[in-house]
Amino acid sequence: MNRIVLLLLSVVLLGSSCSNKFGKIMKSKDYEYKYKMAEQYYASKNYSYAQQLFEDIFPYVKGSTRYEDMYYKFAYSYYYQDDYLNAENLFKSFVENFPTSPKGEECDYMRALCFFKQSPKVELDQTNTNKTMQLMQAFINTHPTSTRVKDASVIIDKCREKLELKEYKSAELYYNLGYYKAAAISFANVSDDFPDSKKSDEYKLQVIKAYFKYAEMSYEDKQTERYEKVISECNDFAERFAESKLLAEVTKYKTQTNNILKNLKNEQAKKTNGR
Repeated sequence: MNRIVLLLLSVVLLGSSCSNKFGKIMKSKDYEYKYKMAEQYYASKNYSYAQQLFEDIFPYVKGSTRYEDMYYKFAYSYYYQDDYLNAENLFKSFVENFPTSPKGEECDYMRALCFFKQSPKVELDQTNTNKTMQLMQAFINTHPTSTRVKDASVIIDKCREKLELKEYKSAELYYNLGYYKAAAISFANVSDDFPDSKKSDEYKLQVIKAYFKYAEMSYEDKQTERYEKVISECNDFAERFAESKLLAEVTKYKTQTNNILKNLKNEQAKKTNGR
């Protein structure tokens, strides 16, 4: 126990000592010394201290040969502390302030990456995900020969998968709540919005299931029309996904629906003849 207490005291004293040292550096009027210490803190990955010193001496290095490099490190000091909102703004400003810099391409990419880092869980608003895709595509268009194009493309794919999953979950929620017509339309939208998805046939099957449920739960005078919609969707599936492993299940839905329609028409004929 005593060793633990001593260790904790040592850590506290060390932290206090570092804090006192940094405080003295900040109070110094020697800006060359401050610059040197900022570089040291940055190199040792103490980005918080480096950031504060960089910000303090900016007015004194602006316009000098050091300014561009310091601005670049200043942006990264935020990024490495996971402050992606401020980092994004600084990477953007870097490109605007130093349009001919050889680091411009990198900062263009990092700006887009900051939006990707802020992309939230699937259930939440995906504004940053959409912004990531826009900026990464702009990066690819602007720097087609960049070694980062491959990474940008991978990130775009990840964003697209997230947006696809969000739409799917929304459609699934409608289905689970029993809003079958809304579910069918939503599943169809997922399929239309992501035509290259590996799950397109799965979404189409969900459309069929939802319309089948919708017809099943409908009033009798509406069922014929709604079951015919199921048949139409089944035929469309067979045409679009002739090689799908789900085709057998779709065929079962079509057969079942045709039988139901046959019975409905027989019942309607009986009622008509009985009048």
